[in-house]
Amino acid sequence: MDLSTLTIAKARKSLDAKEFSALDLANAYLAEIEKKNPALNAYLEVWAGSARDEAEKADAMIANGEAKPLTGIPLAVKDNILIKGRIASSASKILENYRASYDATVIAKLKAEGAVFLGRTNMDEFAMGSSTENSAFGATKNPIDPMRVPGGSSGGSAAAVAGNLALAALGSDTGGSIRQPASHCGIVGLKTTYGSVSRFGLMPMGSSLDQIGPLAKTIEDARILFDVIRGHDGNDSTSLPDYELKGAGKTIGVPRAFLTGVEPDVLQAYEDALARLKKDGYEIVDVEMPNLPYSLAVYYIICPAEVSTNLARYDGIRYGLSEPADTIGEVYTKTRGAGFGPETRRRILLGTFVLSSGYADAYYRKARAVRELIRGDFAKAFSGVDAIALPTSPGPAFKIGVGS
Repeated sequence: MDLSTLTIAKARKSLDAKEFSALDLANAYLAEIEKKNPALNAYLEVWAGSARDEAEKADAMIANGEAKPLTGIPLAVKDNILIKGRIASSASKILENYRASYDATVIAKLKAEGAVFLGRTNMDEFAMGSSTENSAFGATKNPIDPMRVPGGSSGGSAAAVAGNLALAALGSDTGGSIRQPASHCGIVGLKTTYGSVSRFGLMPMGSSLDQIGPLAKTIEDARILFDVIRGHDGNDSTSLPDYELKGAGKTIGVPRAFLTGVEPDVLQAYEDALARLKKDGYEIVDVEMPNLPYSLAVYYIICPAEVSTNLARYDGIRYGLSEPADTIGEVYTKTRGAGFGPETRRRILLGTFVLSSGYADAYYRKARAVRELIRGDFAKAFSGVDAIALPTSPGPAFKIGVGS
């Protein structure tokens, strides 16, 4: 049996049946990482020793009849999610040697489950990008085709799962950073409903948009991981109380006006998927969402504004990189100039501009108003359908160096 190709559901059944141990499972993934990661660069750091220790503790839990859904399951963690005592750099030079002083809430929940943490995965710096080429520590390659990107910003997590270097992984999604790399790598990615998973311990990019979510090999596995990490958290005032999902209906909405610009092969695959759903008894209906075409423009105003605010904390004084200088102002400018990559600097500048005096009304506040119109479009659409189906990305994974 090739342990590195199992799903969470199958691994759980086999672990509980004592067909193999959690240590066997961890070793199988560590062997795959040792063999494949030098070429893929999915992991920035591998925690082999502690992973084996965690696996042995998981075996003890299983032996004592204390197994939980993720006990002994080897996971990868995106480099912007804090684990106490571990480096969390957000793939940036400015935080290259920063060690977390506490666990993110999702990590605390996974530790309580007895999960095994294999290492931290590569990403676009501070989650800004769609290719994982914006990492300060080199690009990640797509395990399906190493000439192509895995997507981003959670590209390391997606590549780890798709390449069988992890059974599942945690990522974060602000504007597609779980969904797009999952699509490019042929796996399942879920941007969870805002507030359903605590953001405590997630390095922020755009605070009104960020969410932690699962990347997995199957929908069932994504659901298993989501069910563990979800729930209200007193450390995150935006987190939602526990809730039950209503039974899913069988009406799917299609906003066809939003399909402009989708590449022909992607559009054909999308239409084929709709045809299969219709054959399985789903009703496919067109929905009107007149404000949806403005969503990208709105995103690129609101998100950089929040980026500008959130990244102001990295100033060379409190933590992270600090460049020597004669004045406090020079410390700020030298540290941020040396520590941030080009894409991060661009988005900080854009965000600072749209928040500046004389421009906030013209750009930022208008974007927030249009965001509410888009929200209204979704609310209206969901009054008549149970789901909205769209291609994840307008095209397949592009070649490395073409541009994100």
